[in-house]
Amino acid sequence: MGGIATEGAPRRWASILARPWLVAFLPVNAATAAFGLSLQLLILGAHGTVIEWALAATVFNGALIVSSIIWGYLADRYPLRRRFLLINYLGFAAIYAALFFLRSFSELILLYTVVGILTPAGVSASNLLILEQFSEGERPTAYASFQEISILGSIIGGLVGYFWLQANEMLRPLLFVLAGFALASAIIVWFGVKDSPRPLPSSATTRDVASLLSRLRHSVALRSTVPYFPPFPQFQPGVVRRAWRRVREEARHEIPLIFAASLLFNLSANLFNVSYTFYLAAAGITFAGIFLVNVSNSVAQSIFFPLSGSLSKRGGADRLVRWSSLLRTIGYLLVAGFTFDHVFGGSLAFGTNVLVYAILGGAIALYSTASSLVLFRTLHERDAGSLLGLSSALGGVAAIVGAFLSGVLSYYGSYRLTFLVAAVGLLASLPLWASADAAYVRRRMGAIPEPTAD
Repeated sequence: MGGIATEGAPRRWASILARPWLVAFLPVNAATAAFGLSLQLLILGAHGTVIEWALAATVFNGALIVSSIIWGYLADRYPLRRRFLLINYLGFAAIYAALFFLRSFSELILLYTVVGILTPAGVSASNLLILEQFSEGERPTAYASFQEISILGSIIGGLVGYFWLQANEMLRPLLFVLAGFALASAIIVWFGVKDSPRPLPSSATTRDVASLLSRLRHSVALRSTVPYFPPFPQFQPGVVRRAWRRVREEARHEIPLIFAASLLFNLSANLFNVSYTFYLAAAGITFAGIFLVNVSNSVAQSIFFPLSGSLSKRGGADRLVRWSSLLRTIGYLLVAGFTFDHVFGGSLAFGTNVLVYAILGGAIALYSTASSLVLFRTLHERDAGSLLGLSSALGGVAAIVGAFLSGVLSYYGSYRLTFLVAAVGLLASLPLWASADAAYVRRRMGAIPEPTAD
């Protein structure tokens, strides 16, 4: 692959924190990683079903998309990064503690929706803080350190959940521990983080490759992508004609192919992830064991994430996207095979899922960096804000539709059917990635003219 530098892609683990205040993100990442899983286990413990969790995830994703627009607007209008972080983390602490007193599924839906509303506040503030408080040369290391802390936090959160349930089978008190983690992050922010002297608008993240990679990479803790939305478009005379011309011109380039492939990937990922915990419980794995299966995924990400930048540069980001997608497809098919109880039931269920979920973790680490680089190469010197906003909107659609379909397919069909559909969707993205690569090469060689400016 040519045409894009990969200096913004992390190549190794940072030996020390880029800034001491970055440690503020460690406890809250541990909390959010364990929280999402604890919520599913609470539903299972109350004899709930996968379709109830799918409904909760669907509403959460919808709230996440809408609130991303609102928090993005507020971040541009009010440069109060520190306060936004405090709102996010203190809100998390209050919600986690409130869930201890949960009485009904409707209360769970309400509190989880509030989590979706608060999440983008911290995401926007943390990305902008790094962009504002690090020089251009320091940002790749800063964002690498930021992502490393996220991965380490997810490992810690999973291990805390595992050892807690091993020592104490009561799940609900764990929520107070997670609330304490979120509160610890708020305290570190209060004493250790200062607002930037020269704040930047959220749209500035589209012009920085290190920031873009961080924004587009899947959240390790939340297992989802927090959307990015650009400023609202200006409706001026001729906007419809210009938009239609832009659509016709872009249709000849790689962007529609990249967006379609990403849509299929995100749809498949949500199909799989929403039902996976409920499948593990149905396979006879204990709640503590489920936490450990998730830890294997995060540990694999910690191994492969530092390698993703150098592998993208050495073999080409396009090729790495396809290979990592194929690897995840194989993982989905293997899990679908595990649903045949007479082959992979009983004692084999735990070990096989630890191994395969680790493989899926390594694959997502490689895919996320490589696909982000491919998209950045396409956005370079173009209307990055609008295109990135469209990409985020499609990701939001995939999250909502994927969560809903996962619940319906698993509840009215089977987990095997859900995982097979996820694998087929991911396989369908492979020729789209190959076609996008070919379209990019043709454009570079001048066979396809560049889009005209609006």
